[in-house]
Amino acid sequence: MQKKSLFIVIEGLDGSGKTTVAKRILEVASREFIGKIKFTYEPNNPSAAGEFIRDILMKKITQFHPRVLAYAFATNRLDHNYRLINPWLEKDKHIVVSDRYYLSSLVYQTAEDFPFERVMELNELARKPDLIFFVNVTNETCYQRLNKRNQPRELFEGRFDETREKFLNAIDFLRTTRDENIIEIDGNGTVEETLAQIISGIKTLGEEWDLG
Repeated sequence: MQKKSLFIVIEGLDGSGKTTVAKRILEVASREFIGKIKFTYEPNNPSAAGEFIRDILMKKITQFHPRVLAYAFATNRLDHNYRLINPWLEKDKHIVVSDRYYLSSLVYQTAEDFPFERVMELNELARKPDLIFFVNVTNETCYQRLNKRNQPRELFEGRFDETREKFLNAIDFLRTTRDENIIEIDGNGTVEETLAQIISGIKTLGEEWDLG
């Protein structure tokens, strides 16, 4: 008998609040699923190529071929799956919440000569999420939240209109070609308001996943 598990991915623009709300899901779900929920993120530092990717994003490495990032992320994701995500989800009624996954690769690692299809070929062994949330926010919200961080800007931060459009195109691609379960939510409000939308979306998978 196949064990029930749940793989949730939270996606969004930089400054969308996705990381904060992903961690809040963990807090809420831990009340019902004690010791059965794990938060993770991508790029995943402990996994293969993780530190290399971080150095590029933080602009410590500035000379690299654009295609390198697509391969590095795919390698990082496969190792992340093999060593963390899959073993955890093999257990009954366990949950993984990931801050970013292959939807981000479709947005940030594609180009005219390297389309969505090619990136997904690299990620063919990556586990398909049960549910992906895209936290959509305005440019103003992104800038306000990024300014509060008081941290150096990463490589892809900014160009919000262009990035948002690419997210929406990538979402349409995943829905059309892979029948992915993706829910777009409004993240412009408070963390609790965003969390309520996510909890409601998770509940659509069945009453057993009612986080309260």
